[in-house]
Order: sequence, then C-alpha cells, then structure tokens
Amino acid sequence: QVHLVESGGALVQAGGSLRLSCAASGRTDTSYAMGWFRQGPGKEREFVALVSWRGPIIEYRDSVRGRFTVSRDDAKNILYLQMNSLRPEDTAVYLCAAVRTSNPYYTYRQPSEYDYWGQGTQVTVSS
Repeated sequence: QVHLVESGGALVQAGGSLRLSCAASGRTDTSYAMGWFRQGPGKEREFVALVSWRGPIIEYRDSVRGRFTVSRDDAKNILYLQMNSLRPEDTAVYLCAAVRTSNPYYTYRQPSEYDYWGQGTQVTVSS
C-alpha cells in the first residue's frame, strides 16, 4: 500500500508559477511509475504528465508541454510538478498517482491504469 499526499496548490494570476509536490509513504520500496492528472469542474480526469519507473521516460499532454516540468526524487519519495506560464484553463484539482510496475519503459496515461491516488490539491488561475 502506498499513501500519496499532494501539496502546493494555490490561487495564482495568469502567467504565474506554482510547484506541486506529492509525498509518498508506505510501501515505497517497490517499483512505481508515477503521474499527475487534473480534473476541472464538470470535466473528466485528464492526464497531465508522467515519469516512468527509474525515470527514463517522461511524457506530457500537449497543452502543458514546454510550460510544465515533472520530476521525481526517489531518495525522498517525492514527485514534483513545476508549472510555469499558467493559464486560466489550467484551473483544476491536481492529483498524483502511482502504479506498480517492473517495466521502466512502459508509460501509463489512463487513470484506470493507476493503483494509488492522492486526495488532490486545488490550482486556480485567475485571468
């Protein structure tokens, strides 16, 4: 069992920056791929970014590529999402997720593929 807790969400003006963190605890000694998702009001949960196990592969959704940077610190069991040049359409609850895997090259973009989820942190971007 892995417990995930996100932090760093806030109200920010368009063009601003935020850094989200996701701290993992519990069975962090096994191998996990991790991802960030977001869910806006009345919208489906959507993929934002992912880091494969051991981090050889990083992927982003098209609308955030070049503005967001995902990284993981396995020594501290923390996943980060640096968000720059924020836009009002980035407003959502941001959630981190983890999936057990033994394949460092497999990427998981669908919410249904993930085993564990955090409770989410609210990001609101004002225009």
